[in-house]
Amino acid sequence: MPTLLLLPGDGIGPEVTAQVRRVAARLAPDLTLIERPFGGISFDTLGTPLSDETIATALAADAVLMGAVGGPQWASAPRDKRPEAGLLGLRQAMGVYANLRPALCFDALAGGSALKAEIVAGLDIMIVRELTGGVYFGQPRFIETLADGQRRGVDTQVYTTSEIERVSRVAFELARGRRNKVTSCEKSNVMETGLLWREVVTALHARDYADVTLEHMLADNAAMQLVKNPRQFDVIVTDNLFGDILSDEAAMLTGGIGLLPSAALGEAGKPGLYEPIHGSAPDIAGQGVANPLAAILSFEMALRWSLGRDDLADRLFAAVKTALDGGARTRDLGGELSCAAMGDAVLGAL
Repeated sequence: MPTLLLLPGDGIGPEVTAQVRRVAARLAPDLTLIERPFGGISFDTLGTPLSDETIATALAADAVLMGAVGGPQWASAPRDKRPEAGLLGLRQAMGVYANLRPALCFDALAGGSALKAEIVAGLDIMIVRELTGGVYFGQPRFIETLADGQRRGVDTQVYTTSEIERVSRVAFELARGRRNKVTSCEKSNVMETGLLWREVVTALHARDYADVTLEHMLADNAAMQLVKNPRQFDVIVTDNLFGDILSDEAAMLTGGIGLLPSAALGEAGKPGLYEPIHGSAPDIAGQGVANPLAAILSFEMALRWSLGRDDLADRLFAAVKTALDGGARTRDLGGELSCAAMGDAVLGAL
């Protein structure tokens, strides 16, 4: 039987993954669910945000779905013991180098976007973010005290040809099944890694994907274009840092960050890592008001990309749409439903 590892984590993570459990039990009763500590709660109980047992369980599963990590109570922990270090370590251990972040505007929520409804109606963007390289992993990285008493911080942005090629292949392949357009974003005008990125993507396109439309765009211009004319984009491929920023910006075009899932994929046949992009939201944790749809839609992506159940993924996506069309709204969407009540709405639609 297929296995899904749940890593509820911190903050609202346990609340939203509890709704995934309910949906999975209804939709895929043959799916085996396993749960392990992860993030801050793992640090509190095990002394590490990512235990060897959790890594081993993740690598043996068919898919991994996490809730969220982090919170102010761990801000003073050593950097390598913070919840975020556990997340970076898990991504690296699983080898999930391609982060898929869809920015999709449901028709029923077009009026809830920060932009005018006519600008975001029908929005459907897939951002492919390189996830295991770049400035988040580059060495050297340190903070030092200079001879004159000043302090200096150093982070290193590093990319190789193979790292850029493999994530770009994911973007081109996705585009072939969508509207056949890829926008590659970097800062080739001021960064050597950006120049290499543009050169490698251009060569790969000419060699293997000439049938796909390719455009290059500087990342700062892409940030502007996302709020000026977001529907011009189909698939965006970019590095770890710019992908982090651009995908969060795109999330707010859709009506709320509590709606958006993500998938992190590696080599074929390896488990994928799925997570809502909303973070741990410590300000509302424990209140039962979190929006579980991003977590539920992350499960939808797991069904589609790792568990081989497109049929169930289609049913679940349709159920979420039906619930929203019927007026189901949590507090972040301007409604009154609790986290569990939104789960009820999705289950009812199923």
